[in-house]
Amino acid sequence: MSDPATRPGRITLGIVSIVSFNFAACLCNGLPLAVLPGYVLNDLNMSPVFAGIVIGVQYLATLLSRPLSGQLADRFGSKRVVLCGLAGLVLSGALTSLAIGLHAELWLGTGLLLAGRVVLGVSAALISTPSCIWAIGMYGTNNTARVMSWNGIAAYGGTALGAPLGVLVRDGMQLAGIGLFTALLGLVPMLLAFSRPSAPVLPGIRLPFRHVFLAVMPNGIAMACSSVGFGSLAAFIALYFDSLGWENAAYCLTSFGVAFIAARLVSPNLLPRFGGYRVVAVCMLVQSLGMLMIWQAPSPQLVMLGAGLTGLGVSWVYPGLGVETLERTPQANRGAALSALSLFFDLAVGLAGPLMGFVASGFGFAEVFLVSGLLSVVGFLLVMHLHRNAPSSRA
Repeated sequence: MSDPATRPGRITLGIVSIVSFNFAACLCNGLPLAVLPGYVLNDLNMSPVFAGIVIGVQYLATLLSRPLSGQLADRFGSKRVVLCGLAGLVLSGALTSLAIGLHAELWLGTGLLLAGRVVLGVSAALISTPSCIWAIGMYGTNNTARVMSWNGIAAYGGTALGAPLGVLVRDGMQLAGIGLFTALLGLVPMLLAFSRPSAPVLPGIRLPFRHVFLAVMPNGIAMACSSVGFGSLAAFIALYFDSLGWENAAYCLTSFGVAFIAARLVSPNLLPRFGGYRVVAVCMLVQSLGMLMIWQAPSPQLVMLGAGLTGLGVSWVYPGLGVETLERTPQANRGAALSALSLFFDLAVGLAGPLMGFVASGFGFAEVFLVSGLLSVVGFLLVMHLHRNAPSSRA
C-alpha cells in the first residue's frame, strides 16, 4: 500500500486508517469536558479554580510534549511513538476510573485524576503529529496536503463528538465509565496500529528543536494569527450571545465545524494546484471577513454565517502552512517541524482566552471578534510577504 502507484481511493483509505488514531485521541480529549467539571465541583466539593486546573492540566501537558513527540518520531519512527500514545490512552483511562471508582481519600482521588489528565495530554501529543508523519512516510510527500487535511478532519471531528458522547457514557455507565471508554478507545486502535506497516526512519542530521523552531517561526506566527480566531470563537461566542439576549450560540460552532470539514472534503486538490501560501492568503481574508461579520452582525443568523465563513477560512491554513514548512525542512526533521507548527496553534488557542478576556473587559465582547479579524489581516500580510520571498514562489 506504500506503492506510489496505488490508486487514489486506496491511498485515501490508507491515510484515513492512520489518522483515525488521532480521531481516537481527540475523542478521548472531548469525553470529560462536559462531565468532569461537575464531578469536581459537586462530588468532590472542590473550587471552580481546581475544576479549571483538572481540565487545563491536560492541555498544558500536550503543549509541553509537542517538541518531544516530533523528535521521537524522527528518531525512532512514527509508528512506535503512536503506539506509545495509544498505550497512554489506556493508562489514562485506567487512572481516571480508579480516581472515580475507588472512593479513596481526597488526596489520592484527586492525585489519580490529575495523573490521568497529564497522561492523556502527553498521549495526545504522541499521537497527533506522529500520525501525520507516519502517513506521509507511507504515502509520500506528494500526499502531504491530503494527509494533513484528513488529520484535521479527524481532530475536529473527534473533539466535537467527544463532549456529547461523554454525557451519554456518564448517563449510561456512571462517571467511571468515562475512564473505561477512554481505555477502550486506546486499546482497539492500538491493535489496529500493530497491523499497519511502519514508515521508514529517514537518515540525516537531527537538528536541535530550537533550530527547527526558529526556522518554522515565520509560518508559526501566521498560524497563530489565524488560530486566535478559533480560540476566540470557542471561548466567547456564548458570552457574546448572552450579552445580546440571543439564543442558540452553539449553532455558531456547528456552522464553523460544518464549513471547515466541507471545505476540506470538496477541494482536496487546492494546495497542489495553487500552492500553500496562495491558498492560505485567501483563507486569511475569508476568515477576516467572517470575524468582522460576527463583530457587526445585527442578528444571530448573520453571526452564524460569519462563523461559517471563519470555518471556511481556517480550513486550509494549517495544511497550507504545513506543506510550505515541510518543503523547506530537511526530511530527517519534518516531525520536529510539524510539532513546532502545532506548538504555535496550541499557544494561540490557549492564550486567546485570557488575552481576549482583557479586550472583552475593556471594550465589550463584540470587539473580541474585531481584534481577531484584524489579526487575520496581519496574518494575510505576513503570508503574502513569505510568498513573495519564498525560493519556490510561483510567478
